[in-house]
Amino acid sequence: GLETSGRLDLDTLRELVLSAPPLTRATVTADDFAHIRPIPPTWLGKSQAPALDHESLLELVAERARAHPNLIRRLNPTVNWDLVRPGTELIVPNPQWPAPRRAARVRVSLAGRYLRAFDERGRLLCHFPCSIGRIASKRPVGDLTVATIAKDPNYTFDPKVFPESAEGRALGRRLIIPPGPNNPVGVAWIGLDRPGYGIHGTPAPEQVGRTESHGCFRLANWNAEYLRQIVWVGMPVSIEP
Repeated sequence: GLETSGRLDLDTLRELVLSAPPLTRATVTADDFAHIRPIPPTWLGKSQAPALDHESLLELVAERARAHPNLIRRLNPTVNWDLVRPGTELIVPNPQWPAPRRAARVRVSLAGRYLRAFDERGRLLCHFPCSIGRIASKRPVGDLTVATIAKDPNYTFDPKVFPESAEGRALGRRLIIPPGPNNPVGVAWIGLDRPGYGIHGTPAPEQVGRTESHGCFRLANWNAEYLRQIVWVGMPVSIEP
């Protein structure tokens, strides 16, 4: 709500003061280990798994703290991640997020590789790094709308979408991949009114903005879940060059 001045004035400094410590402590629980399981390397194996949960405790802790696994390692230099047991205390980031508020519009910048949501008064609600389609012809520039919204979605593996996959060519059929943070679309799916296009999470949040997709817009899982809570079916989405 501040006017743009180009100066680091007192009003700006006041808004930048942290309301909580930047780091906190987290205790590993026995239940955490119930959410860890190996991820099959093949599409067929993934389709037969009960869920695509976290593959390691480090991955689980990093995702909960909305952080890169390397940062979690640096914050806990004495921890042997292969020997962690319930009751272990860890130092992790303490992200403070505003309560979700209904958005009026989403805008995606292909050149900037970011996604922004605004309220009805044009105020910025969130600004997230975003991975975009690898092939320029599959980047849908223009105005779209939200068609579907799903939490913890499954994923349909279609060999036609992955012509580079030797396994897909051999299978010659679609597979249903179960939900979970390591699902190809992560923990949230926001489908757009162009077949096959959507905004979604990813099993590798540390790569968002650094790698490219098959055409959809990928966010870190925690950003995709936050966005899912503020968008609505029929909401406009602008894809900008």
